[in-house]
Amino acid sequence: MMLDLLKPRSWFAPPHPLITKNREIFAHFDQSRPLTDYTFVVCDTELTGFDLKRDEIISIGAIVIRDLQIDLGATFHQYIRPKNTTHTQATLIHRITPQQLAEAPPLEEVLPAFVEFAGNSLMVGHCVALDMGFLNKAARKILGGTLSNPGIDTIRMARGYRRALSGHFHGEEDWSHNYSLGALSKEYNLPAFKPHDALEDAMQTAYLFLFLLKKFRKGGLLTLKDIYQAGRVGSLWS
Repeated sequence: MMLDLLKPRSWFAPPHPLITKNREIFAHFDQSRPLTDYTFVVCDTELTGFDLKRDEIISIGAIVIRDLQIDLGATFHQYIRPKNTTHTQATLIHRITPQQLAEAPPLEEVLPAFVEFAGNSLMVGHCVALDMGFLNKAARKILGGTLSNPGIDTIRMARGYRRALSGHFHGEEDWSHNYSLGALSKEYNLPAFKPHDALEDAMQTAYLFLFLLKKFRKGGLLTLKDIYQAGRVGSLWS
């Protein structure tokens, strides 16, 4: 089995059992249940850059939220060895050394473990489409298919919350506001974690997510479908 996981999969090969199981889990996904019924995996990836064709994942960090509480006993953090382990501007920002990357396992080993960790949870991220773009690119190559976990973007949640505060539910987006993870966390007086570290950024995002969920629930939004409809904060990936 381990040898199979290390081999890139052909475009014409059947999907890996992890992908088959993932698809079965979300084949009849129900958005109408109370938010407390769902498990969330808040994830962050550190990248060599933002070019989906050229750049690579060098770290994945994730934590679990159950019953709308952070489960400190359920975390995932792994450096990943890219094809090029020399310093880039991105690795300097992340403070990851070439030696750390050279000693890390390749994505072919890390990705299956992360998919198992995510399980039947919803994916939460700050600009979650970026993280999922890179994860799904890797999943296609390594596992023969993409992940079906529904996703929630805390940037979209924050924009929806700001529209609600201003009373402009259907107005034009205020692009002048700073929606970075650090700026929003400071604005809402959330605990501060070390930036540019996958696990620390996942933790920072988790605090922001729970803060916004609390505000949304106070406004009467009690199901996942309510959250999606109110702020258009997420979508199901095909």
